[in-house]
Amino acid sequence: MTTPKTVPLSTSGARATTLNTVALLALAQAVFITSLTETLPAGVLPALSTDLGVSESAAGQSVTIYALGTALTAIPLTAATAGWSRKRLLLTAMTGFAAANTVTALSSNYSVTMTARFLAGVAAGLAWALLAGYARRLAPDHLQGKAVAIAMAGIPVALSLGVPAGTFIGQAVGWRVAFLIMTGLTLILLAWIGFGVPDQPGQPSGERPPMTRALTVPGVVPVLFVTLTFVLAHTILYTYIAAFLDHAGMANATGTVLLVFGAASLASIWFVGAHIDRRLRILTIASVLLVALAAGTLAALADYPALVYAAAALWGLGWGGLPTLLQTAAADAGGPAADSAQAMLVTLWNVAMALGGVIGGLLLDRSAAALPWAVLVLLAPVAAVVFSARAHGFPAPRIANPSTDR
Repeated sequence: MTTPKTVPLSTSGARATTLNTVALLALAQAVFITSLTETLPAGVLPALSTDLGVSESAAGQSVTIYALGTALTAIPLTAATAGWSRKRLLLTAMTGFAAANTVTALSSNYSVTMTARFLAGVAAGLAWALLAGYARRLAPDHLQGKAVAIAMAGIPVALSLGVPAGTFIGQAVGWRVAFLIMTGLTLILLAWIGFGVPDQPGQPSGERPPMTRALTVPGVVPVLFVTLTFVLAHTILYTYIAAFLDHAGMANATGTVLLVFGAASLASIWFVGAHIDRRLRILTIASVLLVALAAGTLAALADYPALVYAAAALWGLGWGGLPTLLQTAAADAGGPAADSAQAMLVTLWNVAMALGGVIGGLLLDRSAAALPWAVLVLLAPVAAVVFSARAHGFPAPRIANPSTDR
């Protein structure tokens, strides 16, 4: 669906002529809440398991079932809600988060908690399939990548600041309070969206391509392959970074290493946001190479703490901007089927996270030293696909495509 490029953003569905920072920051908070809701249980796992009367491994499945909820429902729900206005859909998704986090905070029953976590994952599927496209439509063509970068800044902020803060709150006053604070933040966001985010229309039924149409569009499959494999590689190591650092004799440095990773991720998303609209391909290549260099350093030189910190910085620099790069690449390649491509990307992202936990656990049973080597093995085909997808997927140079002007 195309819209006029010269109309100021004064009415619902009109094209922006400048960045709407207030609206984009609201989307960034939505991303923050989505990311933190997924990862917060990891920071309060002992207390969560004690209160629910289950083992820590069973309580840890609250992260897995969240990812499962997203993976199973992102594509069908995106298809079912394609005609909804974007604001209505976002408000619905965030209301789902408020409800799910409230139930999680108040529940003392494991089954009820897991049901709430699954529903939070369903809300995440709706949100993730929506947010990048919404951000692009709130910006002029030449600033769409920057708009996505602003919205996606919520991810590294959640990982570098939100999870440590949630863990601290959980230890100080209880994990339930941490989840109730998430509900409060979501209620504030609902008001922010209602008053500060312009609406955009959904797709009329006659203009909606089949969900599978995206797979036939040149460039979409390479982007989806890179998403699945790159996220799998990252998750294998990130999920078990504490165990790897213990193996390297740095058990007490996990928090500091993750802080370095988070700070570098923030720098990465700032840099990607400044350059993505002209250098999508080179930034994606750099992302692959930086994470590969970090994994290689951890694989061969983990006995040197200074190099471990350096590897964490390289890892963050490579990873922080990746969600922006992949969602922009999927939207560009998808064209009229961009919403379908985004839904598939969200599904594969969460499949990769679930598989990363399983595969990483199997590798950990053999040796923690195997984790960074697995990252290197998986990044080899990622690099090959990114380099080969020069015409479609990760083009050079990036050329504006009117068909993606959604």
